[in-house]
Amino acid sequence: MTYLLFVVGLVILVAGGEALVRGASAIARKFHLSPLLIGLTIVGFGTSAPELIVSVQAALADRPGIAIGNVIGSNISNVLLILGISALIAPLVLPGRKLWRDLAFMLAATAAVWVMLLDGNISRMDGVILVAGLIAFLTTAFVVGSGHPPEPGHETMGQSWKPWLMTGAGLVGLVIGARLLVDSATQIAETFGVPEAVIGLTIVAVGTSLPELATSVIAAFRKHTEIAVGNVVGSNIFNIFGILGITALIAPIPAEPRFADSDMWWVALSSLGLAAVALLLNGLPRTAGLALLALYGSYVWLMA
Repeated sequence: MTYLLFVVGLVILVAGGEALVRGASAIARKFHLSPLLIGLTIVGFGTSAPELIVSVQAALADRPGIAIGNVIGSNISNVLLILGISALIAPLVLPGRKLWRDLAFMLAATAAVWVMLLDGNISRMDGVILVAGLIAFLTTAFVVGSGHPPEPGHETMGQSWKPWLMTGAGLVGLVIGARLLVDSATQIAETFGVPEAVIGLTIVAVGTSLPELATSVIAAFRKHTEIAVGNVVGSNIFNIFGILGITALIAPIPAEPRFADSDMWWVALSSLGLAAVALLLNGLPRTAGLALLALYGSYVWLMA
């Protein structure tokens, strides 16, 4: 039964990602929004739903390490693992000219949470600041990303409700599929005697990022590279501003020193690397994808 749930979860995850990409692309065309804006907002925030659920539940259950580690680990895997795999499928266009504001928000969010972690606590006031950053990002994104000219050769779906239904169904499918996949994979790993630390660093840490992985990979397959990239950047911004901000508003989060001393270095370096590639090279070739995957493997090995 566990293996069947694993397969079912994988199928639902892939189907949800396909529906989300198609629906979100149709919404972008219908309202003359750029695919990058849709990737940064609807797709990026929607695929972060598992992280939000996990962090809020962990904070309420007095497990602050999971609440913060979930966000930090997801941001690292988003850049190193998800963009690495996506670039292997199709070289990614990183439009630095379009993306620089969003990259600036991602770097600002990273710097802000790093400073907040230094005193060993993310307070409610910190949460207010983070949520204010989220509002500022959304306002800027929609002001800059609206008025996108319609793309020739693309037709919108017939009924106006279809893209919204497909996008919503895709998001629900991603959350359900990720949950089934994480639970069943954890049981399988325990059956084979895999240590708990390894399970936490791999299956559980990557598990909440599975929606981002499925969405970016499918977007890369369909050549919607702006959605693939926007999904990662938007998710990283929402993980810090939205998830940690909302979680801190509900319950202040104590932070272990290791987050500021070691893990945030990985978040900062991966974010700076992504910004540098976008602004200097405007793209991520397959060789760079391999390098990102090698770095992620090194991170998992060091944490284990």
